[in-house]
Amino acid sequence: MKKIALILCTVSSLFTAELKAQIGTPFIHDPSTIAECDGKYYTFGTGGGGLISEDGWSWHSGAVRPGGGAAPDCLKIGDRYLVAYSATGGGLGGGHAGKVLTMWNKTLDPQSPDFKYTDAIEVASSEVDEDCDAIDAGLLLDPTDGRLWLTYGTYFGFIRLVELDPKTGERVKGNKAKDIAIDCEATDLIYRDGWYYLLGTHGTCCDGVNSTYNIVVGRSRKVTGPYLDNVGRDMIQGGGKMVINASERLAGPGHFGRTIIEEGVEKMSCHFEADFDQGGRSTLGIRPLLWKNGWPVAGELLREGTYEIESERRGYSLELSVDFVRLDTPRRGFFGFGGGAAAQQPLKPIQQQRLIDVWDTWPKETIWARMGDYMARPHQKWQITAIPDSAGYLGGPYYKILIAGTDRALAVTPDAQVITVPKYTGATAQMWRIDQLTDGTYRIVPKQQKYEGIDIKGTVALVSAGDCTPALATFDFSTDNSKWNLKLLLDSAY
Repeated sequence: MKKIALILCTVSSLFTAELKAQIGTPFIHDPSTIAECDGKYYTFGTGGGGLISEDGWSWHSGAVRPGGGAAPDCLKIGDRYLVAYSATGGGLGGGHAGKVLTMWNKTLDPQSPDFKYTDAIEVASSEVDEDCDAIDAGLLLDPTDGRLWLTYGTYFGFIRLVELDPKTGERVKGNKAKDIAIDCEATDLIYRDGWYYLLGTHGTCCDGVNSTYNIVVGRSRKVTGPYLDNVGRDMIQGGGKMVINASERLAGPGHFGRTIIEEGVEKMSCHFEADFDQGGRSTLGIRPLLWKNGWPVAGELLREGTYEIESERRGYSLELSVDFVRLDTPRRGFFGFGGGAAAQQPLKPIQQQRLIDVWDTWPKETIWARMGDYMARPHQKWQITAIPDSAGYLGGPYYKILIAGTDRALAVTPDAQVITVPKYTGATAQMWRIDQLTDGTYRIVPKQQKYEGIDIKGTVALVSAGDCTPALATFDFSTDNSKWNLKLLLDSAY
């Protein structure tokens, strides 16, 4: 048993790293909103080309976009994909003259026989001395009325809004550009719950680790504005509420994009001007997108570590179904604390229960999972670690969930029961997807989605169906049964 204790002390220092970027070769600048096509994900960047991903986590080059230029955006409309991009502008090549163009394709897969872009159409332009740069296109198909909108512009003047024809990609005849913001660039429009949100990139770009890019937002009840921030300042006057800024090893987030997975599960994409762990290169970033008091804010990638997994429904914690082992500590009376001999005795801290204290009382084979009052006991502490080379999903890797200090893994059975097995083996039934939801809670989803004789509609997720029994059921954002709080335990002693 001394050997086990030594292993625990060693392991506890290994799981503090935070996953900071997509894996593979996710190098890109000014990425378009991520688009899905035939089960793969695509994003395009400045200079032509872009990235492809089979799973949303590992990215590599290979996306094809003709025309070169800068800062594209991509939007699926019906059964086609509309791509908007900029030719020069933004001070590129020494001037501010530029133009925004659009083109269509039936598919984004360059290996498909249907892969062919239409001729580019000019939809906006700027002159050398104009107070706007025709660059940094952002597209919105309004879900309320089907109208198509384009924003563009940089720090050099105004951000402008024009309307396009969703059937042709051309500018609506007679439509005049409207100025809606200043002091930002790389804008994008999104719609949610009766509000239009204008996301803009503030700060300086293209200076690597010294770039100060960050993403801000304002909102309006009308697509044409005015766009006000959380304290009522108009973005035409430089307003904007923070969505995401630099983190410890990532500088300069810019070029916002939004992807809705399903109700309650959203992701935001951007690039980081410099990833310190990737030699300072510009990389693709994907984060959970949260909504707080009606405002978008970037969530965080899950930090590897030891957690309490707490049900939002009741506040009970996920645990092993084992006998409760009492701490061998004398009881204290409730009287006589005002003085006397007992009050003069020195206070001695009590040690938490350790894994080594209870390990021999646990069954050695399969143990059921259950819910219970949290007592900071070893059977309630879960070590969450990304699985190397396990691929992933949009914005995250798959995880293994172990009882901290052991190799006992949370798993599912063929008939959709929730158990723990003595040893993690890499089986699909032992892999988990963990998404931060728009309200800040989490959903925990087994990679295995099909079960014998059970027809679960939609995404299968871990739920707290009762006070004591975890189960697998259809994820439903409208109920707290489907939601979990992951509380990082700073004291990782087992």
